[in-house]
Amino acid sequence: MTRCVAASPAIDPALVARFAAALERLNPGGGKLGLAVSGGPDSMAMLLLAQEAIPGRFEVATVDHGLRPEAKDECALVVAACEARGVPCEVLTVQVGEGNVQAMAREARYAALGEWALRRGLPAYATAHHADDQAETFMMRLMRGAGVTGLAGIRERLVPVDANGPALIRPLLDFTREELFGVARGAAQLFADDPSNANEDFERVRMRKALSNADWLDAQMIARAARHLAEADDALWWASDIAWANNASIEEDGTIRVAPLGPRVIRLNLLGQAIFELGGKSEGGGLVRLLDRLERGENGNLGGVLATVEGEDWVFRPEPPRRTG
Repeated sequence: MTRCVAASPAIDPALVARFAAALERLNPGGGKLGLAVSGGPDSMAMLLLAQEAIPGRFEVATVDHGLRPEAKDECALVVAACEARGVPCEVLTVQVGEGNVQAMAREARYAALGEWALRRGLPAYATAHHADDQAETFMMRLMRGAGVTGLAGIRERLVPVDANGPALIRPLLDFTREELFGVARGAAQLFADDPSNANEDFERVRMRKALSNADWLDAQMIARAARHLAEADDALWWASDIAWANNASIEEDGTIRVAPLGPRVIRLNLLGQAIFELGGKSEGGGLVRLLDRLERGENGNLGGVLATVEGEDWVFRPEPPRRTG
């Protein structure tokens, strides 16, 4: 379903200036930027802001997940909006694996966008996550008892592991949903309505509804708090990297030995790093439970990695194959 809202005055120059300042901070080289535009009001607003702030210095990709019949029409809507403005646009078709559909679709979407930006020689590509998205993420993670890393929420800028790859940026995290809707309204821009945004089977939709009923909560202030926590998390990882360099060693057979010094959050990061170095996978709750065991002097395992306490050290090895039959 698409909507066109009645026009109001042109885009507020103050909003364009805020967007341009965010791009200058997040894409400091000023190279040509990629925009991920889904056809919804938020990403269409980002397209309109970019046309005002950096005309001729961006191009667009829109992703067809093939999950809904309306997807092709939504992609066509984005293509038409770009053609009307002389903006290059490419439709990316992806296949979504089985399992958690939202998570698998997100993984496929980011993989396709990253490959597109790399192929097009773009130093960065932007998504339209905004302050209300950040507030929803923060509150969902708060209700799960997340730590600093989790409460940092949606990061403004993510640098790829491959130094030659494009960065992922979110220049709208200081904008509210209402501000972005106003941008689309000002241009009388057609946009798509995703029915899943009203489906309360999804946790995010339930949180969105709860926040809309709590008018004493300010999405922009929650987003600002998340940004402060992201800065704190960066500082903790900086300290953890120093602790790893000073207190961890990798032996010839690949065994990792760690002297678990420093505050608990640093020890938790050292533990996660050791699991990662051995190719293991971990999630926050499992990592905390393993830390509890090691601090009690007990051995444990996580994500295919065996962790043992040997004297004052923690020692990590790949978990031996389990016997069958």
